[in-house]
Amino acid sequence: MSLLDAIVLGLVQGLTEFIPVSSTAHLLFATRWLGMSARYSPEQLTAVVAVVQLGTLAAVLAFFAKELFGIAHGCLRPRAPESRESMRLLGFMVWGTIPIVILGLAFKKLIEGPWTKNLLLIAGALAFWSVVLAVAERFGRKTRGQEAATSRDAWTLGFFQVFALIPGSSRSGTTLCGGLFSGLTREATARLSFLMSIPAVGAAGVLELHKALKVLPKSDLGLLAVATAISAASGYLAIGALLRFFRTRSSWPFIVYRLALAALIAGMVLTGKWTAQ
Repeated sequence: MSLLDAIVLGLVQGLTEFIPVSSTAHLLFATRWLGMSARYSPEQLTAVVAVVQLGTLAAVLAFFAKELFGIAHGCLRPRAPESRESMRLLGFMVWGTIPIVILGLAFKKLIEGPWTKNLLLIAGALAFWSVVLAVAERFGRKTRGQEAATSRDAWTLGFFQVFALIPGSSRSGTTLCGGLFSGLTREATARLSFLMSIPAVGAAGVLELHKALKVLPKSDLGLLAVATAISAASGYLAIGALLRFFRTRSSWPFIVYRLALAALIAGMVLTGKWTAQ
């Protein structure tokens, strides 16, 4: 891994993790462009991606520090009236994480295998979830804020989060679909989605960090730390920008972008300029 690799991967992860365009698809696209896919095995690339995601996990922890502190305080006094909202958010995080933990562990080897690096699969997932998001934008009521969210909403977002195990789907994109179909506003869905990402992304990142120490060259670990730090800084800025965007605007620009990216990737493969794997 070169310094350029680390900078590009960090920026791509940080800037695309929280917007509904699939950070994994962009990272795999970047590794092709940088030539890393020819130098690393699928297992090594999976480890690199998961570790760099720890940077955006740090961004979420920093951005939502007030809410997370409230949850920690609420755990000490769960019956106190002022802890009610914090415990409700904790419940959302727990309920919403159960589906992806169960299915993520069940299909761990498949997810880490070469099929999830197939560019035609990624292009197909980008296009398919663009259509689903367009339907959700068109027919979702978007009338309920975060304060009106229920445990049923948490289950719905958790269920839709599972589809993010397929590269190109986008965790923020699939959960946005679930939230809009449930009648939540875009901003409320995004905030809950970010909070719900903490357990799943944290667990995956820690597991892959342990693996990365074994499968990656020791010379790469310092640069991997640089990429992770860059993803944390850029991810923090991206969270605030997206929440401000969703207060007044829709996700249609992201839908159009996803379709264009899907067409580009598919075109590169079908014309023989890139191989699917």
